[in-house]
Amino acid sequence: MARLYAATGDGIVALTDRAREWTAEPLLREPGAGCLATDPRDPDTVYAGLREGGVRRSADGGRTWVDCNLPDPGVYSLAVSPADGAVYAGTEPSRLFRSDDRGESWEALDGLLTLPSRPTWSFPPRPWTSHVRWIAPSPHDAAVILVGIELGGLMRSTDRGATWQDHRPGAQRDVHCLAWHPRAEGRAYEAGGGGAAWSEDGGDTWHPADEGRDRHYTWAVAADPDDPERWYVSASTGPFRAHGTGDPQARIYRRSNGEDWRPVTGGLPDPLPAMPYALVAVNGRLFAGLRNGDVWWSADRGESWEACRLEGRRPAELLALAGG
Repeated sequence: MARLYAATGDGIVALTDRAREWTAEPLLREPGAGCLATDPRDPDTVYAGLREGGVRRSADGGRTWVDCNLPDPGVYSLAVSPADGAVYAGTEPSRLFRSDDRGESWEALDGLLTLPSRPTWSFPPRPWTSHVRWIAPSPHDAAVILVGIELGGLMRSTDRGATWQDHRPGAQRDVHCLAWHPRAEGRAYEAGGGGAAWSEDGGDTWHPADEGRDRHYTWAVAADPDDPERWYVSASTGPFRAHGTGDPQARIYRRSNGEDWRPVTGGLPDPLPAMPYALVAVNGRLFAGLRNGDVWWSADRGESWEACRLEGRRPAELLALAGG
């Protein structure tokens, strides 16, 4: 049995696979559920981030939930450190919080707000603000954290968020998604508004990676757990296509061994009918969660794809996806 959790805008849904028969089960009904995170050490522990309601936690696979009383309610990103179990929450306006007791209490990591670039942070649709779009604690070193500000830059801490390095050289400033390789220490990946990038030194410096793609507005990113040279991004021709109501002109691309990007289309609609908002590698399979609620999966590194045909309450929208 495989299980995924999805944030659907109006709640959290469990997607469960039993011999390729998928069921969708609503677990939490809360407006503004836009992000989530699972505890790598305990798949029954799930955190949900609400755009106006803070953080909820479930310790029983989503059957019951408690309010974690985050000081700022506008949650845009969540992460649980694979290295030490710390929980991180990012908000709008941009602030970052850490909990070392599973969300019972929070410490504000306001060193992030002292960075020289902070006066330039601005989210284009709402230029008077910005938010912490992504949080990526290193799986290899609990002290190292990457944070993406939309729109402001890719920031790095080497002391669990007490102090911060400003936007890292070579990275995209319009950060959408960040990922670490689970086995190759120091290898990290970024999808941003102007393209993709990767790092081999723990996120200190970055290398642009855009050759071969005819779409440069990248959104989601995932790495092959068995091969740090193989990674994936979703991309569109621009933000209005990706997030608007028309044809997103979206594709999923794969990069291997430093070669140019290539679209993966085996079995997928081409172009996709909705922007892939999430890419997740779980238990030997790569999952793509589309904005319109569709979920596709591949067991052969993107060569061929199969739709998850969901029984039950199919999500009308999918904003984030996490392995259970």
